[in-house]
Amino acid sequence: MELKIDHNSPLPLHAQVETLVRKMIELPEYKNGGFLPKEVDLAKRLGISRNTLRQATNKLEYEGLLIRKKGIGTKVAEKGITTNLDNWQSFTQEMTEQGVDFVNFLIEAKWVSVNEKIAKFFGISEGEKILCLSRLRGFTDGPFVFFESYFHPRIGLTGEEDFTKPLYGILENKYNVVPSISKEEIKAKLASKITADRLQIKKGDPILVRERYVSDPGNRPLEYNIGFYIAEKFTYSITITR
Repeated sequence: MELKIDHNSPLPLHAQVETLVRKMIELPEYKNGGFLPKEVDLAKRLGISRNTLRQATNKLEYEGLLIRKKGIGTKVAEKGITTNLDNWQSFTQEMTEQGVDFVNFLIEAKWVSVNEKIAKFFGISEGEKILCLSRLRGFTDGPFVFFESYFHPRIGLTGEEDFTKPLYGILENKYNVVPSISKEEIKAKLASKITADRLQIKKGDPILVRERYVSDPGNRPLEYNIGFYIAEKFTYSITITR
């Protein structure tokens, strides 16, 4: 790509630079975390001042497209996912609606002994066997979220279901169970070694931990889900009205 702007154009220089950098962001060498050329070098190549360049990059930084690291440089923000808490649904359904392609790095269903916390939510005995579904998902360049879902034995799941399909679609269409109510708890934490290994990040890196308590229209518990997200790749959005 030719790094060039038109100094004789009536279009302001900062607007031209903004358009140019937006195109650079989509190039393979920069997208998903690549560093742009150093500010002083890029300004020199374009024949503009650093203030003009910064005027353009500040806007892109505000939009979340660039990340400026003091003493290091400016990098392109990695591709991320935004999920809307106002209208929750299964991960697969949400990604499909957003037109986002993702990769299943792991899908594993197994029977485990329920711990005290989940047993209390389900209203069953601690130690009772329930189905646990583990899923590691991400983009082609690596995982960004690890889920563990635990299901009330009343549902009747066997563990032989095709869990590449939307989970809540399986519950509704095969088991006549309608997930209707979700209580969400979201916390910022540092990754443990186990979580870091799963997500291919460093121990102590920031993550988001989301716990979801799902019930049917009669408020009967169906699923306890916990998700571990790479913090910089996920945004939660909520709309509040007065």
